[in-house]
Amino acid sequence: MENASRIQPIQPSEQQESHSDVTSSLGQNEQQKALSGVIARIRESLDIDAIFKITVTEVRQLLKSDRVGVFRFYPDLAWEGEFIYEDVATEWDSALTAKLRDHCFNQEFAGLYQQGRIKAIADIYQGNASDCYIQILERFQVRANITAPLIKGKDLWGLLCIHQCSSPREWEASEIEFVQLIAEHLGVALQQADYLEQVKLQSAQLAQAKAREKAAQWQKSIAITIEKIRQFLDLESIFRTSTAELRQMLNADRVAIYRFNPDWSGEFVFESVAEGWISLMEQQLQRPELKENVSKCSAKDLAKPPVADTYLQDTEGDSFGRCEVYRVCNDIYSAGFSDCYIKTLEIYQARAYVIIAIYHGQKLWGLLAVYQNARSRDWEKDEVYFLTQVSTQLGVALQQAESLKQVQVQAQKLAKAAERERKAAQREKALSATVEKIRQSLDIATIFATSTEEVRRLLEVDRVTIYRFQADWSGEFVAESLAPGWTPIKEIVPAMSTMVTELCRSAGVAAADDYSQQTQSGNFSSGKTFVIKDIYSTDYSIPYISLLELMEARAYIIVPIFQGEKLWGLLAAYQNIKPRDWQEDEVDLLMQIGTQLGVGLQQAELLEQTQRQKEELTQTLKELQQTQSQLIQSEKMAGLGQLVAGVAHEINNPISFIYGNITYVNEHTENLFKLLGLYQKQYPQATGEIQKQSAAVDLDFISDDLPKILTSMKMGADRISQLVLSLRTFSRIDETGMKPIDLHEGIDSTLLILQHRLQPKTNCFAIEVVKEYGELPPVVCYAAQMNQVFMNVLNNAIDALENSATSGKIIDNPKIWIRTEVIEGNTILIWIADNGCGIPEMMRSRIFEPFFTTKQPGQGIGLGLSISYQIIVEKHGGNIKCVSEPGNGCEFWIEIPMKRTVS
Repeated sequence: MENASRIQPIQPSEQQESHSDVTSSLGQNEQQKALSGVIARIRESLDIDAIFKITVTEVRQLLKSDRVGVFRFYPDLAWEGEFIYEDVATEWDSALTAKLRDHCFNQEFAGLYQQGRIKAIADIYQGNASDCYIQILERFQVRANITAPLIKGKDLWGLLCIHQCSSPREWEASEIEFVQLIAEHLGVALQQADYLEQVKLQSAQLAQAKAREKAAQWQKSIAITIEKIRQFLDLESIFRTSTAELRQMLNADRVAIYRFNPDWSGEFVFESVAEGWISLMEQQLQRPELKENVSKCSAKDLAKPPVADTYLQDTEGDSFGRCEVYRVCNDIYSAGFSDCYIKTLEIYQARAYVIIAIYHGQKLWGLLAVYQNARSRDWEKDEVYFLTQVSTQLGVALQQAESLKQVQVQAQKLAKAAERERKAAQREKALSATVEKIRQSLDIATIFATSTEEVRRLLEVDRVTIYRFQADWSGEFVAESLAPGWTPIKEIVPAMSTMVTELCRSAGVAAADDYSQQTQSGNFSSGKTFVIKDIYSTDYSIPYISLLELMEARAYIIVPIFQGEKLWGLLAAYQNIKPRDWQEDEVDLLMQIGTQLGVGLQQAELLEQTQRQKEELTQTLKELQQTQSQLIQSEKMAGLGQLVAGVAHEINNPISFIYGNITYVNEHTENLFKLLGLYQKQYPQATGEIQKQSAAVDLDFISDDLPKILTSMKMGADRISQLVLSLRTFSRIDETGMKPIDLHEGIDSTLLILQHRLQPKTNCFAIEVVKEYGELPPVVCYAAQMNQVFMNVLNNAIDALENSATSGKIIDNPKIWIRTEVIEGNTILIWIADNGCGIPEMMRSRIFEPFFTTKQPGQGIGLGLSISYQIIVEKHGGNIKCVSEPGNGCEFWIEIPMKRTVS
């Protein structure tokens, strides 16, 4: 078991010892002969593939093994490779192209194999082989093997593997030595093959370098020529440059370009000729007999024409038309040409030439001809190749020129299309802006002005008009946008009317307006659009053309404007200077504007209806508010008046009784006191009981105080009587209509009613009323309503003073001023002011609105000043205004016109 796996070093002494073993097993002569034969065949061949194929076959036959293979390591991978050669018995699997990587190889075998040592295994399952190595061998059905390294120089190139698959095998020393010798010779063969490959590579590289150098020179020349060709975009410059460059680079006497016509005739179109030689282009113009001479030559002679002749025309370009690329003639006198053809060539001074076809795509366009005139010339392949490259570039230049022309044409078309697209986009954008402007405005005049101006700008026309039909289908121009220098339509219309009348009268037809009325605007009612490119190219009558000339129109578009389903009018665009080919997008734009004008008209009509309804609703609401406020105030004042009148009536009865009897009580009291005086005078000595009662009732005090009480009662009765009179004066319930009254009396009665609010309270001083009455005549007015105004204004003044106190503003001497006077001779002014907190401007502008109040919720309903305004302004034709500054009090100016008689 110890000999199951052996690593054999290669030493000279060991080789000799092993040699004797081979002699014992195979026979020295037979073994030496077999080894020599294999080595000889290895050395005979320089093909490494053949060497390996022969070796694996013969080694397997000699060793009678199941497989012999050559395993090569990949150069760039760590100990990974594949079998590239093998000879294997038919019953075993092939190991070729199987990629392997032994993860244990570097640790177990790499160092030994790099030293040139062999590994022989008699049985993979007996010995110290690692599991991973056994798994690899099992993959190829190996039971025993010999592995010898293949060393190329100093590097481990691969392995020579001898596999025994059927059973274990005890390898003889001679067999191991045999494998070792074969591996060494294979390593030498690898090194020799590598060396030979390097020599071949160096030789090839040297030859390639020389060829590349020469080719580089030609390529450089080709590149320079091609670059010069590509610098130009026009064929004339390209051909002129090409012929000059080719003649100079090839050191030729003439370079010419021949172009075929569609009928396969042709001519020289470009030429570069050395000094001293004739010009073929001049010759073809000056000597037309040359073609006649050429045509006399036989077709055989003309089979290789270097110049223009009728043969090319007759044969449609000869073989050049059948994709022949070039023709080369080194010497015309040794080319087998006929005397006739040689004479023609001598006329052209040609001794040697190269002719290259110029193809435009797949079609033969012409020929590139290079001539050597002074001597014969052996044209080199590189020169011919150079000319074919230039010819190809000339063909490319032709295609480029044609493509450029097509591109230019296409670019012009695209530019026009782009311009149309740009204008269309601008028009679309402008159309959107115009539509937006139309929709933003609700004023018809603004809509028409905007639309006509925008249409004239967008279409770049001379005139745009809007014509409106009346109910009877007559009509008028209602809007116009006009370019400078043209006559406005309003100045043209009178002359048009006169001309139309005269023309119609002379023609015996209805007038234009009558025609419109009779036909109900012609075809426009059906939505037809009129597009006229030139009035003189239509079938219009002469009178109608005269009418259009009067309008200065040469071309026009007219589109209908519909308001809902009804034809409302016409939108027209006129070109005056010249005819115009109206584009579809222009007509469409005008139609869209016409549609939007119809929408604008509907919107304007709707707005007008809405505004009218709004005004009606506003007026109705105002009337309702006024009615409501009047009803509330009337009810309030009626209730107050009835209450005041009832209270005054109820008080008036008892107070009249008291006031009427006070006089009698006073008289009776005086009489009783006189009688009592007489008793005291006649009976000075009273009884005790009388004296006692007199002292108890304090008769002296009663006699002194009772008259005073009666006097006070009389004064109180007078006061109550005055109050009742004031209540009756304020309510005026028994008075209707306007009557002359004393305004002072109404003011005083109001102050008397409000007396309790003027008295001092716990949180404020008494309110002082300063009256500055002027001399006022009786004023004709509604007395109760005027008292109501005084009540509202004075109540607000008292509220302002009380609010100033509650808001923290201390007023030491709260006052209300009332001043009356006659101003401007016929107006009564009642001025009522206070020194309260005042009214801010924002509130002051709304104090006369119904239900607007500056007071806290629950303190007022906002009707007092509104009703006062109605009473003064609407009922009496006067005026009421408020003047105030926050913190500086408030003034109310009430002006009433004087009326001497009751209206």
